[in-house]
Amino acid sequence: MEITSATQERGTILSVSGRVDTATAPTLEQAINKDIDLGHRRILLNFSGVSYISSGGLRVLLATAKKLKNPDDRFGLSSLSPEVHKILKLAGFTSIFSIYSSEGEALDGW
Repeated sequence: MEITSATQERGTILSVSGRVDTATAPTLEQAINKDIDLGHRRILLNFSGVSYISSGGLRVLLATAKKLKNPDDRFGLSSLSPEVHKILKLAGFTSIFSIYSSEGEALDGW
């Protein structure tokens, strides 16, 4: 899994590629927490390069949502592959997270 971070005026975008599974989920969590610790409270995960997410990855998403719950905070996912979207839907997470078709759509709404 690879993660790149880009901070913009409206938020921080973490572009993730590869598989988010039990072995790689801690790396994703560390990257997210690093941005939160830097005071970035608007985080978008661009999952355009993610082919699979496991229960370990879903746990990271839930933990992040709990951390970013203040009124001005934003947390969302963008550019999901059909496979990852299906997993999130089956887990009931599509009603919990803000999901956007693109980075632009997410940031325009923030």
